[in-house]
Amino acid sequence: MIGRAETDVVNAALHLRRPLLVTGHPGVGKTSLAQAIAYELDLGKVLHWPVNSRSTLQDALYRYDAIGRLQESNLPRADSEVAPPIGDFVRLGPLGTALVPTDKSRVLLIDELDKGDVDLPNDLLTVFEEGSFEIPELSRLPESQPEVEVFTADRGGRATVERGYITCTQFPVVVITSNGERDFPPAFRRRCLPLHLADPDEQRLREIITQHLGTDALAAADDLVETFMKQRAVGELATDQLLNAVFLRNGGVHLNPEGLLKTVLHRLNSGG
Repeated sequence: MIGRAETDVVNAALHLRRPLLVTGHPGVGKTSLAQAIAYELDLGKVLHWPVNSRSTLQDALYRYDAIGRLQESNLPRADSEVAPPIGDFVRLGPLGTALVPTDKSRVLLIDELDKGDVDLPNDLLTVFEEGSFEIPELSRLPESQPEVEVFTADRGGRATVERGYITCTQFPVVVITSNGERDFPPAFRRRCLPLHLADPDEQRLREIITQHLGTDALAAADDLVETFMKQRAVGELATDQLLNAVFLRNGGVHLNPEGLLKTVLHRLNSGG
């Protein structure tokens, strides 16, 4: 659940066709924002790209299994048996799938972009600006093969690629999360709309507990919420850590508030 100010930023990103760059402490709800947008706008399943230090733009767009195709082409076959088409060896990634022409936009979550290579944000800029990309392995095919059906990032999904190019008809709703581990290039930040999600206050925490675990769980969590608020004032804590404590309490784990919270709460900005 987000407030009016955050909703206005989301609406602005939708109208301007710009990615949302969402920041905030871990556990504050950055990732769930993409799920909420998809649900409220009925845009289907969120396409998720979790970024790590080895992630590349190629991973997000598509992968071509050249070795698999070579192995298939060398298998013995009967005279009437045809080798699998090249499209069976191409799978679009989350970003590539988000750019497939559709009647409705897709929601793409690029999770923790700050964990990726320093050049990755700038690599994304061109794709965001053009809304299209090329699959060279398909664009080099002869004129007799203008269309190729490939796999998408959706389970069991397929898409048709014309002349090796994919160009979106509806710009995807892009939600990029960052934990603030490093700064992004100015050009990338200018292309995005920033949205900072603040730590929820006590009333908001109670609403979150009710939404996730129910009113009965909230009724038994007053001491946990109070202790959580005190500890969060000293060091950085995540909302999902409180949810874990309430869940354990609701599940019958019989510890006092200090003991229960000590099990699941540790400051995120220290080694303890």
